[in-house]
Amino acid sequence: MQHLLAVQSGGGSLGFLGFAPLIFIFAIFYFLLILPQQRRQKKWQQMLGQLKTGDKVVTTGGLRGTIIAIKDDALHLRVPPDNLRLEVSRGSIASVTTADEEGKTTKS
Repeated sequence: MQHLLAVQSGGGSLGFLGFAPLIFIFAIFYFLLILPQQRRQKKWQQMLGQLKTGDKVVTTGGLRGTIIAIKDDALHLRVPPDNLRLEVSRGSIASVTTADEEGKTTKS
């Protein structure tokens, strides 16, 4: 009878060892995938909050233009070469092009 109790009590620590690899894998996924994505999302939200008229932006669709008006959830862009006026959603802005980046592309 004592032998059976010893075997059963040892099974509890084995159950934890069975979950240890799963916990380890979840920790790796968190630090390699989830945490960097959250940082990117926070940086993108901050960039969208700082948009102002006159900024040169690139949309997720690849359009490059200058912001000429800002509404609540939309932006009006002036797109060269014909100076078209387009309305795009604020969430479709992929990046803001700075004057330094623009100078590098024209020099190349």
